[in-house]
Amino acid sequence: MTMERESINGVPEVTAVSTLNVIDLSGSDTHRSVSSLKQACLDCGFFYVINHGISDELMKEVFDQSRKAFALPLSEKMKLLKNEKHRGYTPLFDERLDPVNQLNVAGDYKEGYYIGIEVPEDDPRAQEPYYGPNVWPDEDVLPGWRQCMEKYHQLALDVAKAVSRLIALALDLEIEYFNKQEILGEPIAILRLLHYEGRVSDPSKGIYGAGAHSDFGFITLLATDDVSGLQICKDKDAVPQKWEYVEPVKGAFVVNLGDMLERWSNCIFRSTLHRVIIGGQERYSIAYFVLPNHNCLVECLPTCRSEENPPK
Repeated sequence: MTMERESINGVPEVTAVSTLNVIDLSGSDTHRSVSSLKQACLDCGFFYVINHGISDELMKEVFDQSRKAFALPLSEKMKLLKNEKHRGYTPLFDERLDPVNQLNVAGDYKEGYYIGIEVPEDDPRAQEPYYGPNVWPDEDVLPGWRQCMEKYHQLALDVAKAVSRLIALALDLEIEYFNKQEILGEPIAILRLLHYEGRVSDPSKGIYGAGAHSDFGFITLLATDDVSGLQICKDKDAVPQKWEYVEPVKGAFVVNLGDMLERWSNCIFRSTLHRVIIGGQERYSIAYFVLPNHNCLVECLPTCRSEENPPK
């Protein structure tokens, strides 16, 4: 399937729309779900997840609260600046995800807000990277904001663990393999609110909402508004690269595999390049990055090695 998009110089750009498998977490046919997920992981590492248990009402509240946070004056947002634990606000141009193709621009045209699992400063775990207290706006500035985000954070982790069960079965592992205490018992799970300004992207000039990259973790759950912009490149080694849009599906998560799972699976499952192209509209999304415990040993899974395919 293809569709036309207006490029920055007025020339229509014909871009494919990717057709992704849809995984129903409420479905009773586990074999079918595992088969569909496995095919997606072999093909491109991206798929939709529906009936995940998070209500439309909560999703709307999270997006509403996200918009309120990003609508604050910059002076207020800078009081919430990202700390050494990677929690808090990140301003426009804070990241440049594709430095090779973004040499002449300041960075990505987006701002964000990181929220992790709350770990008090006096907790021994707070000495580890990415573990620690969050940066929260004052209650009188954004009433109910923290409670909303903490509720969503916990439910998103439940969804991630449900997806991990299907991934385990797809890799011929025991269903709770990834949910063992030593793997996802105390995960590094990062909720990131994202706001893309309406600046029109121009890949020829390195102007992106988010430059091309792959996620480095285990899996990522992405909720989006109804503004398209996410693109994937199924073959990262292709020259030239072929990009396809991933369209928003109401009520669904877009799930993608990270580099860690590609490594874990001995490159059987795929972590795929993706980027965000903005067509002139503001765009909001909510990413949930999941990584295992700090002390988790990541090595080739026993079901992913053989004489023909030794550990890489």
